[in-house]
Amino acid sequence: MIITPLTDGLVLGALELERTGHGLAPHRLPARARAQNTDPRLAMAEAQPAGVRLRFRTSAAVVELETRRTKVVYAGAPPRPDGLYDLLVDGELVAQANVDGGNTLTVDPRTGAGEHRDGPPGTVRFGDLGTHPKDVEIWLPHHEITELLALRTDAPVEPLPRRRVWLHHGSSISHGSNAASPATTWAALAATAAGVDLVNLGFGGNALLDPFTARALRDTPADLVSVKLGINVVNADLMRLRAFGPAVHGFLDTIREGHPDTPLVVVSPLYCPIHEQTPGPGDFDHEALAAGEVRFRATGDPAERAAGKLTLEVVRDELARIVAQRQAEDPNLRYLDGLALYGEADFAEFPLPDALHPDPAAHRRIATRFAELVLDFKGA
Repeated sequence: MIITPLTDGLVLGALELERTGHGLAPHRLPARARAQNTDPRLAMAEAQPAGVRLRFRTSAAVVELETRRTKVVYAGAPPRPDGLYDLLVDGELVAQANVDGGNTLTVDPRTGAGEHRDGPPGTVRFGDLGTHPKDVEIWLPHHEITELLALRTDAPVEPLPRRRVWLHHGSSISHGSNAASPATTWAALAATAAGVDLVNLGFGGNALLDPFTARALRDTPADLVSVKLGINVVNADLMRLRAFGPAVHGFLDTIREGHPDTPLVVVSPLYCPIHEQTPGPGDFDHEALAAGEVRFRATGDPAERAAGKLTLEVVRDELARIVAQRQAEDPNLRYLDGLALYGEADFAEFPLPDALHPDPAAHRRIATRFAELVLDFKGA
């Protein structure tokens, strides 16, 4: 077997590959942003390699990837399934596997505090791939921190040419919550359908208009940028309407410093009944949790909207207003109503299983619509 050094040319979708004692740790925020963050939940989310994959051309019939995973366990909640590695050959999903061993991080869902336990590395192996030349992608588990240790093949590999880059920021839905696997999150499916290279800055619970995230978007080369905003600001009960509008303007201003003419799409929240007219904070449904089921609920008072508390309906109106205002001087900016991706009729067909995140079928529908509405690059 040939061991190929892991480099930026082979590992796509990460903003930084941190050298560890044994390998590489992909990060979706750069070191400067990580140094300014104080939220352990964001620190965990950005280290989970949603959208990160190895991509190369090879005639190898056998591909092995040695990693050390960190599996997250939420105290009091049902165990999450092991993370999957998705193998795509010439753009088609042909195999899936998971890795044994690894570290465990037990997280208190109320505080985000975690307890770490070390574990051994493991190897995912894909065989019987044929000896013909092919384009190979290995998508890393989107909800498991993954340290890359070694890539082994029975034939040489070479990096593939870069394609147009779609840079996206969003919440846990963009991160991939409730998707079946890393290559079948809505963002990954849309990117594959459109034949573009995805950089996914979707952070579970943390699409919160952080300035360091805006600077990361500003400094990352891209042919198209999209930002899906609103749900986390509502369910975190982070700010009122007075602060939200200026924060969105500042976030977009920062992105435009690095992407003055790049197509930029502002996407409002998908349909989510618990927060349509009810403000945050959001919380676990503790009765459901005690019964072994993960569900979420909104705990705010709808009457507080008059005092500036945010709901999804309020956020959509404000985002549409802001984009319309800015379009007078920014012809490459557009607004996409999240209800066009997943609306009330879609909820009736594909209900949110935990009252917050779409299921795998809904991820596919969102992907199809986003690829059609946004990722054609017309005029880009």
